[in-house]
Amino acid sequence: MAPNPAIQAAIDLTAGAAGGTACVLTGQPFDTAKVKMQTFPNLYRGLIDCAMKTYRQVGLRGFYKGTSPALLANIAENSVLFMSYGFCQRVVRRIVGLEDHAPLSDLQNAAAGSFASIFAAMVLCPTELVKCRLQAMHELQVSGKIAYGQNTVWSVVKGIVQREGPLGFYQGLTSTVCREMPGYFLFFGGYELSRSFFASGGKSKDELGPFALIISGGCGGIALWLAVYPVDCVKSRIQVLSIAGKQAGFMGTFSSIVRNEGSHDCFK
Repeated sequence: MAPNPAIQAAIDLTAGAAGGTACVLTGQPFDTAKVKMQTFPNLYRGLIDCAMKTYRQVGLRGFYKGTSPALLANIAENSVLFMSYGFCQRVVRRIVGLEDHAPLSDLQNAAAGSFASIFAAMVLCPTELVKCRLQAMHELQVSGKIAYGQNTVWSVVKGIVQREGPLGFYQGLTSTVCREMPGYFLFFGGYELSRSFFASGGKSKDELGPFALIISGGCGGIALWLAVYPVDCVKSRIQVLSIAGKQAGFMGTFSSIVRNEGSHDCFK
């Protein structure tokens, strides 16, 4: 018997929160290096160079700048994403004329994931804005774009409210949505295709073990990032550099990167 929709939503919410926490705890140092290299590409030659300079300049804690907003961002995004995913699956069933609990194809699941990402982007954008600014705070201060002292979550939040108002938290929303929609179409598509591959021996997808699910999730993540990394680079530039004043929009920033640095810098 299918679980009650409210219970299923609570399960999806809890699973998403747990996944978001695990993601941040393991990936925060790499994410910090990514944001630094995306925003200030001329300062770093690559990941190792960025890691060594960050350690020399601010120590080990520099890799964990923005951890609290990152935790909030990932928990909020994953919770809303997986809760919305179940809802969007029901919407897709109605659109294509399937019964309530009929299984969806891999393509239909990918479409549901893409629609769900719109809801996730609304809660992700404000928290990721604060996270990205904290991660690149040292570079912003050294380059003279901002004064020293704005290096806490509260100081960044207060600065956004004072200079830009509540809507300032949605700097980079367009690029966030442009990243999330195709990204999660590919993530859920890759995830479901991988599950279908592992279930091809006659098993149901719901009977797969942890190893198959981990590999499937990894395949989905690879598909997501290979496709949307250039958009993520644009998003980081907009969200970090807008702290020093009005930043060009998505197309303006993308064109500036390609014109001044070459298309390869979109993959930094």
